[in-house]
Amino acid sequence: MTEGDTFLPNRSNGRTETQFTDCNGKTSFGMSILNLSNAIIGSGILGLAYAMANTGIIFFVILLILIAVLSAYSIHLLLESAGVVGIRAYEQLGYHAFGQPGKILAACIIILHNIGAMSSYLFIVKIELPHIIQGLWPDISDYWLVDGKYLIIIVSVIFILPLALMKQIGYLGYTSGFSLSCMVFFLISVSPLSIRLHTIESIYNSTNDMCEAKLITANPQTAFTIPIMAFAFVCHPEVLPIYTELKNPSKKRMQTVANISILVMSVMYLLTAIFGYLTFYGNVESELLEMYSKKDILILCVRLAVLIAVTLTVPVVLFPIRRAILQLLFPDKPFHWVRHISIAVCLLFLVNLLVIFVAKIRDIFGFIGATSAPSLIFILPGIFYICIVPKDKEPLKSRPKIQAILFVTLGFILMIMSITFIIIEWVTGKKISGGH
Repeated sequence: MTEGDTFLPNRSNGRTETQFTDCNGKTSFGMSILNLSNAIIGSGILGLAYAMANTGIIFFVILLILIAVLSAYSIHLLLESAGVVGIRAYEQLGYHAFGQPGKILAACIIILHNIGAMSSYLFIVKIELPHIIQGLWPDISDYWLVDGKYLIIIVSVIFILPLALMKQIGYLGYTSGFSLSCMVFFLISVSPLSIRLHTIESIYNSTNDMCEAKLITANPQTAFTIPIMAFAFVCHPEVLPIYTELKNPSKKRMQTVANISILVMSVMYLLTAIFGYLTFYGNVESELLEMYSKKDILILCVRLAVLIAVTLTVPVVLFPIRRAILQLLFPDKPFHWVRHISIAVCLLFLVNLLVIFVAKIRDIFGFIGATSAPSLIFILPGIFYICIVPKDKEPLKSRPKIQAILFVTLGFILMIMSITFIIIEWVTGKKISGGH
């Protein structure tokens, strides 16, 4: 496929339909939902209870619904643009909108954002896995088994690399299903903990604590919560690769995949936030699991489930990076296993180096995420739609394009807010939870 390829018009029953030129997908509808859901979920889920404590329950629910709807609309813009050009690649949409500079910009944003996401997942493995091993086997004496630097290399080589070498992202549907099952176990386990923690002896104190639960709050931290939640549904780099491999693809079918995935994750986000908030109320911290005992066997299993979930998400996040690199460096080349494997190995090697040796990796990619996330969710999909959809189909003053312009404006506002909050955090030293 070359950069100049366009869709092939196919007239059926007097109606022109888009025939994509990139790939004939074989991934089922259900597997596509699992993969996209796994792409949405991120380490930020552990900070949602903290977000609810800052916003209050009612405002949190309103904000969650609003952002979920906006995310679905953003995916709609991407699918509409892909339908016009007949190519389901984020980078190619950039090419058709702005030429080679647009393609390079889109690819670089995807690469930076997803490397940041991979780094955040492996950083969690580096910090948490040693504690889990020590908790489950207190008498363990081998130093390397409780050293996070060695453990992330082991996890990367044994678990992540083989999955990252799959030829198609659709094959990861089974591991995505297992990853989501781990998060369901996390929810089921956390829910009754609020009952376990509030024993008969502490009913009086619990009653006082329950008074702290707020339906609405004007906490100054509320402003920080908005971009945090806005980025909780970042899955846009994975949308088009999943669309490429979807069996019997159509815009309506892929939009349904996206809508179901977003709905499922919205419910999971809401339950996680409510369970965590109603357990600790105003005392909840930015990382929910930090509030629980590090010696309780059930909690150790919950921590392990969360680690398995984020580990199995890494290969899903890696696929769009490899695709972006291939689009930049080898746009006209057919699939080749040497390139496929080499890029995966190099990416995992780079991310492992970053996590092992860069102490402030979260701060670095927090700033990158503040610019790349709103670009991927709001700015680029809106601009692609405005530039790619022909004016004879949708004039610039038409309602759909005016909506897209407002959507892009919202993205720039969120980007400015996020960068401002990160600068404030760096200056004041106050920790703000968030990120994908």
